[in-house]
Amino acid sequence: MIPIKDISNFPNHPFQVRDDDKMIETVASIKKHGVLYPAIVRQKEDGSYEMVAGHRRKRACQIAELTEMPCIVRELTDDEATILMVDTNVQREEILPSERAFAFKMKLEAIKRQGKRVDLTSTPTVEKLSVDIIAEEFGMSREQVRRFVRLTELNKGLLKMVDEKKIALRPAVEISYMSKHDQEELLDVILLNEATPSEKQAKDMRELSEKGLLERNKIEEILSEEKPNQKEQIKFTVDKVRNYFPKGYSVEKMQQIMQKLLEEYHIRWQRKQKEMAR
Repeated sequence: MIPIKDISNFPNHPFQVRDDDKMIETVASIKKHGVLYPAIVRQKEDGSYEMVAGHRRKRACQIAELTEMPCIVRELTDDEATILMVDTNVQREEILPSERAFAFKMKLEAIKRQGKRVDLTSTPTVEKLSVDIIAEEFGMSREQVRRFVRLTELNKGLLKMVDEKKIALRPAVEISYMSKHDQEELLDVILLNEATPSEKQAKDMRELSEKGLLERNKIEEILSEEKPNQKEQIKFTVDKVRNYFPKGYSVEKMQQIMQKLLEEYHIRWQRKQKEMAR
């Protein structure tokens, strides 16, 4: 049991600790049952501790007005602590693109510093790209890992729009290659015109930015172009309809069923219109 006041947060911790509904649930659970899973910390030179895994539990304990919490004390190097911190957080269900981006970047840098080597095939051991290691661990392509890491080059305003799903990942990656000044100009134009770029528009702006030719009027001109997918859409999250389907149904399966139900509804509606017209 370690006093909470003696536990500092991990430096540059990329994961947000939000006082949301899940935090309220965690606080209620801690008040009723205590902390079920100890946090992982490491001891600092001054005798205090640094949180490695358990920032949300620490915050919940503070809200619950506890003065100490159960912890496992591990001896870890900076790089080992970084990798463990990322691995214990990045698999959470709700994680923002910005959180994943900075977490991947921190882990990439830690692996590179460690000079980690793994077997690629049956051939002699060779150094493997750290991006490949992360891609395998988290079940995604190396290009997808690189895309997330590129997000760390966005300014805060544009990155926030990615988190809010106002800018998609691929356009955001293209924008990340633009100069900081051009990113600021783009953000201003987006906010004034309430228009976000498609991947093609982002690529066009990136090309001009890299040549030093992207001016504000050009940004406005590119964003004013009509996008191929600019059609009215009905959007809602899966959570709003998941309760109406059996467990385990994929999103594609649910879409197929909803489309079929709408077709049947349309047929019934047409029949009703014909009956009323008689």
